[in-house]
Amino acid sequence: MDRNQNLYDFLKSKTWQLTERWYESLNKDQNGIYGTSNLEEIQLLKQQNHLFHEKFVEMFNNSDEVCEKSFDDFITMIVNDEGHQHTLLTEIIGEFFRQQQLYLELLEEFMDQYPNELSSKQIIAYTNAILTTINNVVLKFTNEFIEQSKIRLKSQQEMIIELSAPVIKLDSTIALLPLVGEIDTNRAKVILESTLQQCSKLQINHLYIDLLGVPIVDTMVAHQLFHMINALKLIGVSTSLSGVRPSIAQTTVQLGIDFRDIKTYSSIEQAMRKHNNN
Repeated sequence: MDRNQNLYDFLKSKTWQLTERWYESLNKDQNGIYGTSNLEEIQLLKQQNHLFHEKFVEMFNNSDEVCEKSFDDFITMIVNDEGHQHTLLTEIIGEFFRQQQLYLELLEEFMDQYPNELSSKQIIAYTNAILTTINNVVLKFTNEFIEQSKIRLKSQQEMIIELSAPVIKLDSTIALLPLVGEIDTNRAKVILESTLQQCSKLQINHLYIDLLGVPIVDTMVAHQLFHMINALKLIGVSTSLSGVRPSIAQTTVQLGIDFRDIKTYSSIEQAMRKHNNN
């Protein structure tokens, strides 16, 4: 695409004007960052938008490839921005396409002021460049936004699982791990890692594991439980089991898992009475 220095200079001088025009016409009734009334957030939003324009106008001075690559850091910044994380993806994409409309209007404004500056071929080329660049930026942003959302969701799920398996300290060296709800492979892994870390941090040497709130103890759960007990033993933590129902005992026997060296109790109350009597 042929470069026109006058067009580049014209657009370069309009970047802040573009930002103010964009914010003035912004639908403030949207959820998320676009509806904020916080002055600091509004200022940051304008700075982010202006940075977008500073990068975008370079398309009219550098190659398309250089211009698009320069957006990588910008996209990462917006994806990781807390305000945009709490904004619907469709609303963010809508604002990207509003920038596209602003540039098409600004190109028309330039042609009105300088009617003989651009050839028909250049006008078509610039229009196509605007549309293509915005489309590519939206595509890159959408992909990265979705990937980061998946990572945050997984992290939140793991945090919820960790909170659902708290190691509760009973005295200086003894603690309780009450397990509640179904345990799948992923949760079993997180429980194991969390329990080892918490026992080490709290300097626990004996852990009561209560299973009464676990509705089903299948082959996987029984093996993971046995694995956790052995792993705890390696860091110097002995264990006792409470809430061991007949079905759990039957499962462990069928699997050939040997819990003979581990003290078991029918309920956590029985385990606590035993603890208090020692």
